[in-house]
Amino acid sequence: MKKAIIAKILIPSLSWLTIFVPSQASAQLLPQPWVSVGGKDGEVTYAVGARALDFGVEVGRGPDGATGADILKFLSLPVISPYVGVGLYSEDKGVAFSGGVQVGATDNVFVGAGYNSVRGFNGQLGIRF
Repeated sequence: MKKAIIAKILIPSLSWLTIFVPSQASAQLLPQPWVSVGGKDGEVTYAVGARALDFGVEVGRGPDGATGADILKFLSLPVISPYVGVGLYSEDKGVAFSGGVQVGATDNVFVGAGYNSVRGFNGQLGIRF
C-alpha cells in the first residue's frame, strides 16, 4: 500500500521536474539567432530573430511593405521549444499575434515553423553558440 502511494506521488513529481528543470545558465545567456522565410497573400515574407533567457525578438517584413517587431515567450522543453508572441506592424496592419515551435536538429542548429497573423506561415533556421 505504501509503495503504491509513493509511486503515485513520485512518478508525476519527476515528470513535472523534468519539464521545469532550467537549462544551463551559460547557454541561456548567449543569444540564439535565426532567419525566417514564409509567405502570405502570395508574397514572400521574411524576418530575423534572436532568443535569450526564454524571451525572443523577431523583426520582419510582411505583405504590402509592412514592417514590424514581435516579442516572443518560449517554453523550454527538452527537445522542442513552443512559443507565443505579440507584435506591432506598420502599413495599418496593427497588432500581430504569432506562435510556433523550434526543434533542435543538432547540438548547434535548430529548425522551426511558425505562424504570424501579418507575415503568415514561415520556416526558421537558426544556430546555437
